[in-house]
Amino acid sequence: MGNNSIVEVKNLYKSFGSNHVLKDFSMSVKAGENMVVLGKSGSGKSVLIKCIINLIEADRGDIKILDQSIQDMDEDEVDKLRAQIGFLFQSNALYDSMTVRENLEFPLRRHWSREQRKMGAEHAVIEALTDVGLAHTIDMMPSELSGGMKKRVALARSLILKPRVILYDEPTTGLDPITSREISELMVTVQKKYNASSIIISHDMNCIRITSNRVIMLIDGKNYSEDTFENLQKSTDPKIREFFD
Repeated sequence: MGNNSIVEVKNLYKSFGSNHVLKDFSMSVKAGENMVVLGKSGSGKSVLIKCIINLIEADRGDIKILDQSIQDMDEDEVDKLRAQIGFLFQSNALYDSMTVRENLEFPLRRHWSREQRKMGAEHAVIEALTDVGLAHTIDMMPSELSGGMKKRVALARSLILKPRVILYDEPTTGLDPITSREISELMVTVQKKYNASSIIISHDMNCIRITSNRVIMLIDGKNYSEDTFENLQKSTDPKIREFFD
């Protein structure tokens, strides 16, 4: 695997009882690359992403992010590393009792000093909201936003610390086709502006086509195949064809 890998996963195993979810799974994500992990429901996509940020502990294998081995870190070190990782949850995970502004300030309160916040919080919030086209929602409550707007605000919050890695968990689930397309195109815009490396968990083929530089097929717990969307689309392998037919 190349030295310019931002995320490296080697020989990862994870089981829950007799359910072997990940079996010798490896992947490498380069700087500025959008890597999609495609697999059926229950194939271990979300387990993989949770192992990468250490929300779930892998049984064995190595995970390196920004050249740091996440398994060797204490809690404080993991917390520092997570400040460089944006995470877009499938459910958006916005706080209903907070305004859009307060939702975006939340990561700043965790990772910035009081002095930093005093100097730069307002600018950071406005910039992140402007990036997703929603500066006008700054004082609104999540309940006043549409599904697509909530997704954009959640994306703005995951961008506010200018992360080097962004993890997207099913970013278009529950959105109508037009909004899904807008979110997918926004993810490409974000990639270009921030030069962030992203791991995108999805089974929305339109989203994958628009956002991916490369696609990994997660089948039977392994990295079964890895290529561009276009090349995988032409594959005659029946296990890969299932996803495209």
